[in-house]
Amino acid sequence: MMVLNAVRMPDGLLLETSNGKMKLTPYTDGIVRIQYTLEPDFGSAESLMIIRGPEAGVEFAVDDREGDVSLRTSRLTVRIDKRTSAFAYYDAQGQLLAKEPSRGGKSLDPIEVMKAVFDANTGLETGQGADGLRVRAGKVDKIADRKAYQTRLAFEWTEGEALYGLGSHEEGMFNLRGKHQYLYQQNMKAVVPVLVSTRGYGILVDSYSLMKFRDDDFGSYWSTEVDDELDYYFVYGPELDEVVRGIRSLTGKAPMLPKWAFGYVQSKERYESQQELIEVVTEYRRRGLPLDCIVLDWKSWTGELWGQKTLDPDRFPDPEGMTEELHRLNARLMVSVWPIMNPDSDNHKEMAEHGCLLGNRATYDAFQEKARGLYWKQANEGLFSKGVDAWWCDCTEPFEADWKGAVKPDPEERLLINTEESKLYLDPERINAYSLLHSRGLYEGQREATDRKRVVNLTRSAYAGQHRYGTITWSGDVCATWDTLRKQIPDGLNFFSSGSPYWTTDIGGFFVRNKPELWFWSGDYDEGVEDLGYRELYVRWFQFGAFLPMFRSHGTDTPRELWRFGEPGEPFYDALDAFLRLRYRLLPYIYSLAFRVHRDDYTMTRALAFDFRHDPRTYDIGDQFMFGPALLVSPVTRPMYYESGSVPLEGVDRTRSVYLPEGGPWFDFWTHRAFEGGRTLEAEAPLDRIPLYVRSGSILPMGGDAQHSGDDVAAPLHIRIYAGRNGSFAYYEDEGDGYGYEKGDFALTSMEWDDEGRRFTIGERQGEYPGMNPMRDMELHLLAAPGSGGSANAPAYEIRRIRYTGERIETTFA
Repeated sequence: MMVLNAVRMPDGLLLETSNGKMKLTPYTDGIVRIQYTLEPDFGSAESLMIIRGPEAGVEFAVDDREGDVSLRTSRLTVRIDKRTSAFAYYDAQGQLLAKEPSRGGKSLDPIEVMKAVFDANTGLETGQGADGLRVRAGKVDKIADRKAYQTRLAFEWTEGEALYGLGSHEEGMFNLRGKHQYLYQQNMKAVVPVLVSTRGYGILVDSYSLMKFRDDDFGSYWSTEVDDELDYYFVYGPELDEVVRGIRSLTGKAPMLPKWAFGYVQSKERYESQQELIEVVTEYRRRGLPLDCIVLDWKSWTGELWGQKTLDPDRFPDPEGMTEELHRLNARLMVSVWPIMNPDSDNHKEMAEHGCLLGNRATYDAFQEKARGLYWKQANEGLFSKGVDAWWCDCTEPFEADWKGAVKPDPEERLLINTEESKLYLDPERINAYSLLHSRGLYEGQREATDRKRVVNLTRSAYAGQHRYGTITWSGDVCATWDTLRKQIPDGLNFFSSGSPYWTTDIGGFFVRNKPELWFWSGDYDEGVEDLGYRELYVRWFQFGAFLPMFRSHGTDTPRELWRFGEPGEPFYDALDAFLRLRYRLLPYIYSLAFRVHRDDYTMTRALAFDFRHDPRTYDIGDQFMFGPALLVSPVTRPMYYESGSVPLEGVDRTRSVYLPEGGPWFDFWTHRAFEGGRTLEAEAPLDRIPLYVRSGSILPMGGDAQHSGDDVAAPLHIRIYAGRNGSFAYYEDEGDGYGYEKGDFALTSMEWDDEGRRFTIGERQGEYPGMNPMRDMELHLLAAPGSGGSANAPAYEIRRIRYTGERIETTFA
């Protein structure tokens, strides 16, 4: 495909080729949008994921030479070979970032888009699947609807380059080099069409159809099944935080979640009554165990009225009184809601009356604005107005079709089964976008209703831009096995790398037991919490979960409350208790990071390449991560004490290998001993802790022994200062809920450590908010490695106590 003509336009570069047209539009000096079409004009449909246009006044130049033409900004150059239309991307220093094959990397293949036809004679099959009500159409006729294209975008990756992203999938892939992945929404598959590279760039594809990524013997490319044109964004960093910032500049900022959402969330399948919910929270309070939210899972409605957004009056006789009592106990209530509704329910009848259902006449059409508005109206009248605090949008990929039978279909068969089912009811060009629109409806409805409660929406699927609607995505109905736990870590890290900041997992696995007749119900522990092997797995999963944005237990088959795992003084209970309390001690740090997520487009749970991109030894480490700028987390992912069936393990080494990236020293969080970076060590990993290290130069604000997220406002703040490098931290405070922060109702306090001068400075507090405590007692804990060279030695340790009233204060250590 040859470039026949290159035209500099006011907003970019137009290329007329021997097979269609291409347009390059600089959105910023580091982001370029590329479109390729075979039609007379480029598409004009509104994007569902992109919410901004080009930045005004972006300066660019076009260099038209004999063999190539380039679009050049101050930070990025895109060079196109005129003979083949092959693209190559360079930074301002002329270093190659990425390139297409020399023959060219873009193709559009015409296809005919088929549309299912539903009428009064369409037969429907109603049944109960593993995760709820299912209504499927029987034999459905299809007709040709329009012409579209299959698109392909090929690259030649650089040797040693690592790629991350594409969302969260179940296989445990980390570095995606040499891998292939299918991108469609499904239980345990949450799609985000973003790749980021350790070479310092990202790629965002604006498509909502089935997609495939390959980097294997079949080629290195990204393809989409149904699109009007190829439309993608090349985002230059070079640091991965800058790439993510660029992605969110296109797809929207993440709003602040309420402070309570970063506390502990207790859930299981399922609490059945108002009395049980209150009793569980009361027991947490009686035991002095921290808790911020309890979850009401499915079947909260009356009888078999699946998806009805009202509570069963027999089991929940006083919804307002129930939520008032939970709030009095300083706990919030999250309730699961579903997009599918039983035809006998009032919610369904209202949806049908207004023409708001899809072709199976059971699932509401989230692509219709009026349907989203009606869905919110029902959720508000039946739940939110009763005091419910948060949403759990389950089954947000509403047409799962392969969760049945004893044998798991192979990946290609699963792809076909599930996407063909979705394409019966959704436009094939939009099958990945249902969750995005569903989330939008609840967010916009709640924002219009009140500014006193921040939107919290736990979803099972995701898409680029969905984070702007207050969502947290969880990894689906996974099984209780050590292999699953190992895979959850890289699955989550790839989701975070996609630019979506909030992800979590069912601590302990959803399915605990094994049912051979169902391929997905394949946990290793038929005795549930009575199995000491499961207790060990649960503890290690819990320890991992303590360093995720949302810390949430959930699952079926067995209870999940902490006292089900023993009593105080017993090892499993004590280990859970220790990490639960640690999570709450870290809330000042975590909530400050949450503000950075909002303001700076930060990533809280971070693949090591985010902070150590120039250390290639980090590229394939998928079982360690940074939690904010300070903490290096290394979860334990193998049994050390018991096998399934409570069988004791003998002669097992209770350590795990940990790589400390270059730079240092690193401090052991538990012992404070200092270690040099750029090395691998065997770290102690007894049941009650995991290897946890703190980077030198870190300032780590911590609270006391809180019982809920609002319990530490007046308590002393413990600030750990890890010497060895200069450091800084912005400590954030606000009311904890509501949208006052959008109007500036918050306080920021800068903290800085001058390593050479051994001086710690707390700056003048900036801002204020209603109810702010103007005075705070602080304990400063200085940890400094002895000498240099970084052997494992005990550090120097000093403590200073100060009272901070909002004025600048300096403290010098000896």
